[in-house]
Amino acid sequence: MPANHAPLPDASRLLRELDLRTPVIGLYDAPDPAPFAPLAGPPKGPGRGPCLFGYYKRWEKGETLHLTAEAYGCGGCGRSLFGIQVRKRDDFIDFLWRDEGLRASRELMADWVDNAPTYRPKHANVLVGPLKPGLAEYLKSITFWVNADQLCVLQHGAYHHHAWGEPDPVTVPFGSGCSELVVQFPDLDEPHAMIGGTDIAMRDGLPPGVLAFTVTLPMYARLCALGDDSFFSKGFLGRLRKARGGSLA
Repeated sequence: MPANHAPLPDASRLLRELDLRTPVIGLYDAPDPAPFAPLAGPPKGPGRGPCLFGYYKRWEKGETLHLTAEAYGCGGCGRSLFGIQVRKRDDFIDFLWRDEGLRASRELMADWVDNAPTYRPKHANVLVGPLKPGLAEYLKSITFWVNADQLCVLQHGAYHHHAWGEPDPVTVPFGSGCSELVVQFPDLDEPHAMIGGTDIAMRDGLPPGVLAFTVTLPMYARLCALGDDSFFSKGFLGRLRKARGGSLA
């Protein structure tokens, strides 16, 4: 059975070790949005509605962001999650290079625009919100919103089964915040993680000091399987928690 069709593993030990108080969210590609209610989302039309990360407080309330090819909010999200190009190529390059200053030259920016991947959903609905265990077959990635200490714990966990010479299981790619939720994974069926929330254009939608740690389902299973034989039961994590007053949160 493919990893994304298996039941979600028990994350209670992992969440307890992280002292996590922020929402854990999933990105789903599903045929029917109704089971994900309560829903929130932008109005139809290009460039209408807030950035995807403007819904962070709605996730805290248990709501799920519903996006489609007709209602996707900002143009960057439309491009990243649906492959919709709302600007002509040259206009887009000039906007990113000249107006936003994201590359040292127009040529470098053009190379990125021409080669950066986009997500092509299988179904009509992309949904971003709290995990729905009964809908795991549509789940593509899982995101933890973490502070620096919690990020370090997850990074250590992601490397727990890493063998020397294998590709690094954690990357920090350049791209829009929404692309860091799914687009940049080379293979969703392999254990991989991304540090995200690094797009300064969307940082104002997040609490200060919070970053994203987004994982594929195989990586999520590895993290959830960490037990007493891992660093969870050793000295470093205990000393760090004690230095933080008893909690990493």
